[in-house]
Amino acid sequence: MSISAWQTTTLADSTKFEYLNGLWKGKKPPFEKAVVIRNTNFRNDGVLDLNNVAILEVETRQLQSRLLRKGDIIIERSGGGPKQPVGRVCYFNVDDSRPHSFSNFTTTLRVIDREAYLPLFVHYNLLHLYQTGFTFPLQRATTGIRNLDFGAYQEAKIPVLPKKEQEKIAAVLWKVQRAIEVEEKLVTAARELKQSTMRQLFTHGLRNEKHHDTDLGLLPKSWSTVPLGSFGRIGNGSTPLKTNPGYWNNGAIPWLTSAKVYDVTITKADQFVTSLAVTECHLPHVKPGSVLMAITGQGKTLGHVAVTAIETCVSQHIAFLAFADDSANPHFIRLFLESRYAELRGVALGGGSTKGALTCGFLKTFLVPRPERKEQDEIASALMTIEAKISVHERKRAALSDLFQTLLHQLMTAQIRVDKLEIDTKEVTA
Repeated sequence: MSISAWQTTTLADSTKFEYLNGLWKGKKPPFEKAVVIRNTNFRNDGVLDLNNVAILEVETRQLQSRLLRKGDIIIERSGGGPKQPVGRVCYFNVDDSRPHSFSNFTTTLRVIDREAYLPLFVHYNLLHLYQTGFTFPLQRATTGIRNLDFGAYQEAKIPVLPKKEQEKIAAVLWKVQRAIEVEEKLVTAARELKQSTMRQLFTHGLRNEKHHDTDLGLLPKSWSTVPLGSFGRIGNGSTPLKTNPGYWNNGAIPWLTSAKVYDVTITKADQFVTSLAVTECHLPHVKPGSVLMAITGQGKTLGHVAVTAIETCVSQHIAFLAFADDSANPHFIRLFLESRYAELRGVALGGGSTKGALTCGFLKTFLVPRPERKEQDEIASALMTIEAKISVHERKRAALSDLFQTLLHQLMTAQIRVDKLEIDTKEVTA
């Protein structure tokens, strides 16, 4: 059976659905505190992000008719942007004794005929509509804000399926999302472990030594502090003119932008230049084992650090440290610089600067600790073991997210059916 063969109803069917308008803060007492869901709590995967909720004093009179219940679907009516259309949806399934409501930029859809529809099934339908671009042509811009044409939105068709099949569809998607959530928590926990381990190791080392006071604070007694530039050459690259095909066509020499610093260990390039570009644009060859740092930008990239495993050229937005000898472990230096990320960004963005940049001159004088090479290796190995764990969970999360998107599309378009499968649905029907 294809989706075109399914019977459907629309979101305007008042025998199946009702709508609640969002909450204004109000001015008339009595007031009471409530958790108010806002646009910032919407995620693009339909899950509520409750890490930064607003707790507001609102009119009791308004709140009573706008209290959220489990199974409510919150629809974003105003907001969006050039790259993110308005119309996201989130499913309310919160175990919290505090009263929850929703802002005036949103509307809540409530399934009133639960014999006909499972709310979570409806939610996944609306999420699929959003992700396939249904709301994009329904946006109306006023005073810089994108508003959803809600009358047109309510003409969206929802398939009429047996309740058991709805439950099975919802259960499949719900289980995948819960698995994603587990991986997200594991990533968060591993990142927190890495941060706490860095603080411990870069303060106390591994030898249980006494401390001495340095310009970097307390360090193990055998550790010295040296300028970053004492390890070797620090410089940066340039960007060959993009309009000159002689610099780019059939290029075979790796060339990196600051986006690559997120790779931690860079094993391949996404862009390549020609030998002509290297010669005429005076591009330095950065040897494998060099530390790279993003030195410009207003976003999060500024201050991020990586080690290149390939010989490469770099843009002017990257500074490189090419080591003169093997007295330093490149990943030890990378990890220490990462531990000073906030400090480095503070220098780059300090004094009200809008340029947002670090200089090679500053980096040459930036102090770093210098334990013996064996201890550097051990510290780098310990921290990179945690990084490997983070990477594993990030890959699992990405694979599960891709699986969810595939299943959402195939289930909502009847490309696959689960009505004949034995699936535990207690999680979505309890």
